[in-house]
Amino acid sequence: MAKDRINKINEEVLRELSQVIRELKDSRIPMITSVVAVNVTNDLSYAKAYISVFGDEQTQKKALEGLKSAAGFIRREIGRRLQLRHTPEFIFELDHSIEYGSKINQMISDINKGYNHE
Repeated sequence: MAKDRINKINEEVLRELSQVIRELKDSRIPMITSVVAVNVTNDLSYAKAYISVFGDEQTQKKALEGLKSAAGFIRREIGRRLQLRHTPEFIFELDHSIEYGSKINQMISDINKGYNHE
């Protein structure tokens, strides 16, 4: 399958997955849960979704459990919305890049405060 077609499918799945997750009514999944990236395999059998959850480690684990338990519903919804020949099975992984970026920004801010006081 052409590389640009897979990239387009990745983008569409990311957009729809974000929307479906926002609509879930599972108390384990906080409102500040975002889909960072989606990688669909060439044969459309699997899609690895990188999820960022704002909160402590316990909150993140519960959100991942909630997403895994809703995987069948999510797959059905994505299939209905995108009308792909094969709807991929979702594999959810926590992504810490937003959290890491926030930590780096805080460190830079702290350094800048230190320079301003000298």
